[in-house]
Amino acid sequence: MQCSWKAVLLLALASIAIQYTAIRTFTAKSFHSCPIPNPVNCSLSQDIDVADRLCDESPTLAYNLSRKTHVLILATTRSGSSFVGQLFNQHFDVFYLFEPLYHVQYTLIPKLTQSKSTTDRRGMLGASRDLLRSLYDCDLYFLENYIKPQPVNHTTDRLFRRGASKALCSPPVCESLGAVDLHLEEGDCVKKCGTLNLTLATESCREHGHVAIKTVRVPEVSDLRALVEDPRLNLKVIQLVRDPRGILASRSETFRDTYRLWRIWDGTGRKPYNLDVTQLTTVCEDFWNSVSTGLNRPPWLKGKYMLVRYEDLARNPMKKTEEIYDFLGIPMDSNVERWIQNNTRGDRSSSKHKYGTVRNSAATAEKWRFRLSYEIVAFTQHACQQVLAQLGYKTAGSEEELKNLSISLVEERDFLPFS
Repeated sequence: MQCSWKAVLLLALASIAIQYTAIRTFTAKSFHSCPIPNPVNCSLSQDIDVADRLCDESPTLAYNLSRKTHVLILATTRSGSSFVGQLFNQHFDVFYLFEPLYHVQYTLIPKLTQSKSTTDRRGMLGASRDLLRSLYDCDLYFLENYIKPQPVNHTTDRLFRRGASKALCSPPVCESLGAVDLHLEEGDCVKKCGTLNLTLATESCREHGHVAIKTVRVPEVSDLRALVEDPRLNLKVIQLVRDPRGILASRSETFRDTYRLWRIWDGTGRKPYNLDVTQLTTVCEDFWNSVSTGLNRPPWLKGKYMLVRYEDLARNPMKKTEEIYDFLGIPMDSNVERWIQNNTRGDRSSSKHKYGTVRNSAATAEKWRFRLSYEIVAFTQHACQQVLAQLGYKTAGSEEELKNLSISLVEERDFLPFS
């Protein structure tokens, strides 16, 4: 009994040594988890056998160790995000994905295009973050949890807007293309390449130096904090904003049924009693909350956040794109420069597709001033006055001022990246 304290001390030291060894071993190894979808993490409920199969077949991925800079374009619908996405899609060393969170939304919230419920929108976030983390790790198999019908042998023809991703329409993912097919239209890519092989897509992702993802399905930058703080991802966020008046005009033109009451107001001059004003105010609230977080410069966003106004990009596309790539620390290649030169001087006939990116960019940024009645503009200015001032958008005091393009409604602002 006199030596019992020595035994206790030895056991304690042994325990500490074992714990230290376990921690070192754990952190030194490749960190890869295969989340099993369940109602707790807001993913799908599936048979455990299916989830186990996905885990077994999905390869363990190496630690990123900040070798890559990954990019997330945080935007809202009709804010110019497709245009910004192309600035990365054209880069030879960037693996670009167009709206992969579409599949999360339409699986968890069926038949709902623009959810008005805060609960629904927030309920998607856990599943969305899981999917984004997997995609930045080049684990495209995790998409299979949300693609319906579920891919067979890791092949599918149901990936949303597959043709908007150059990497998914090029070798090794698509071997059927010849030299004349290097600049395929989106629909032609799907026709010529056939079904998407997710195994080949995963290999292509790993061969690229960076992954860029565009999404309009995450409300605020604070929703991305867990990903931004993950050292394995080295994730940087480009938040794209646009004048809410321009967004409303573009949505009313593009989503004619959804924004039918706004169109009635614009055409008749009479505001419908049942107008859904949240179609406007939700945009302004999300902008206000997200931009406030970014401009307050919390430590977790240091070197990770850049605010970009669509209007600045539209007026000086080359200069602004160079600033974006400088912030990311990625060299801008000639493919991007060439694309900007060819796609920012379009005429009226060059942007017939509602999601097209060929246009006179400077003129496009001002079109809303002629599409909306002054009554709707005045209503928007009142409903969104806080965020308009925050982002440097001036109000129009009269219809004459609204239609006079010599009067700029965009203040000169220099939103410097938080570095």
